[in-house]
This record gives sequence, structure tokens and C-alpha cells, in this order.
Amino acid sequence: MHSGFATSTTHILIGLLTISLLANGYLTYSLLSGKNALEAEKSTTTKLQSELALATDALSSATGEITMLTDTLTDVTDELDDTESDLRTEKNKNDTFEDQIKKITGTVGDLDKLSKTDEELLQKYSKVYFLNENYVPSDIKQIDKDYILAGKNAQFFHGDALPFLEDMIEEAEDDDIDLKVISAYRSFDHQTELKGQYTQTYGSGANTFSADQGYSEHQLGTTLDITDPATGGTYVSFAQTEAYQWLLKNAYKYGFVLSYPEDNAYYIFEPWHWRFVGTDLAKDLHRADANFYDWEQRKIDEYLLTIFD
Repeated sequence: MHSGFATSTTHILIGLLTISLLANGYLTYSLLSGKNALEAEKSTTTKLQSELALATDALSSATGEITMLTDTLTDVTDELDDTESDLRTEKNKNDTFEDQIKKITGTVGDLDKLSKTDEELLQKYSKVYFLNENYVPSDIKQIDKDYILAGKNAQFFHGDALPFLEDMIEEAEDDDIDLKVISAYRSFDHQTELKGQYTQTYGSGANTFSADQGYSEHQLGTTLDITDPATGGTYVSFAQTEAYQWLLKNAYKYGFVLSYPEDNAYYIFEPWHWRFVGTDLAKDLHRADANFYDWEQRKIDEYLLTIFD
């Protein structure tokens, strides 16, 4: 009986010893595994720290380069600003020189243009200034026969003013107004002959409506007598026509002015007598509600340069 108990006890002790050894082995294995894992983690951490250090150095280097590039860009920008400022200054100087050159060129051009423009074209000839028998306009051209009153001879007008006359007559036609030229350019001799005829017929009364030779605006080649077919001549009754009213409202746009309106100081009222003085002067006279002979000659002369513009 004692022998069996001993055997059981021995078996129990052996079992406990075996369990203890197994537990110790597992613990040892676990400790070794944990140690290995810790060492691996430590190695990974060391590697990451090394990579972080390298990345930090690279970032620091890049930051330095960016700072250098920024400084360089700032310097370049400053240089460009200075260059732009210098260029702007030079441009302003060049613009000033160019303006001065244009003014000088314009002045020379104006003087040349003025020297080629007949200074007589804006003079006051109605009993004021005199045109001698040798004066002939520099450029005379024939007026289209369609613009001439039926039964009248060929008429001539200053070549540079003729386009303005044609435009006016054609514009009037568009408004159903039929303007016809009765008389335009007259030479010194023609005016002498005409005045003689009027004097024979009307005596001294001819002086109220007909200029002496040398004092007629017609000799300039820029003046004409105009009417409509219904009136058919140089009659005061032309003032009662739609054609005359059209001229009052529109003639200035084409450079024409009425030389002898009502109550003028030179001749009787002549609604048919129109003179080309250029659009600039005609428009300014119209705005001022003034007549050609109302203004001083010195003021009128300022428009000579642009008379045919």
C-alpha cells in the first residue's frame, strides 16, 4: 500500500516538474522573441531617425537654396524696376522730342500750305478791297451743265471749292430741292462789261446791287449766284422759296455763306448770292449768328489755312 502511494506521488512530482520546465521554456522563448522584436523595432527606429536626419538636412539645404533664389529674384526684380523706370524716362524724353518735331514739322507744313493758298480768297471785296485786272484764280474748272440753270452759258468755279458745291447741290436734290447756278466766276473784264450794262439800264441805282470791276466777289472764283428753276433768276422773290430756306439751314455745312443778307452795309438784300469761305469759317459764323462782313479781317484770315479742308 505504501509502495503504491509513493509511486503516485512520484508521478505527480514528475508531472509538476515537467510542467515547470515547459513553462520556463515557454517563458524563455517568449522573452527571447520579445527581445528580438524589440531589437528589430530599435533597428527600425534607428533607421527612421537616420532617414529623418537626412531629410532634415535636405530640407535645410533646400530652404537655404530657396532663400538664395528669393534674394536673387528680389535683386532681379529691383533691377527690372530700375530698368523700367529708366525706359519710361527715356520714352517721356522721346515723346517730348517727337511732339516738338511734330510741332516744328506741322508749323513748316502749315507755312508751306499757307504759302500755296491764295490769300485773296477770304478778303472783303465789296467796296473794301480791290482786285486788279490781272487777278485770275489759280484753279478754275467748269461746273457740270446739269447744275446750271437752263439757258445760261457754261459756268466756272474754283477747282478746290467745286467738290463742296457739287456736294451741296446733290444733298439738296436728295431733299427734293433743285438748286441751279446762274452765274459763277467772272473775270475783271466780264464784270466791267456787266456793270456797264446795268449802269445803262439803271443808272446810279446799279451801284446798289452790282459791284464795280475789281470789287466783285465773283472774280475770286469762289462765289456764285444760285436760284431754283421756278424763280429762274436773281430775284429777291427767291427768298420766299423752299430752296432759299434750305440754303439758310444747310449751306454753311458745305462752306457757303450769304454775302449780302438783309440790312447789310454794301448792297441790297441778295438771297441768291453765296460765297464759299470754307466749312470751318462758315460753321463758326453760323454758330455766332454772324455774317462774313461782320468780323474783322484779321480774325477771318485765321481760317485761310483750312479753307479747302
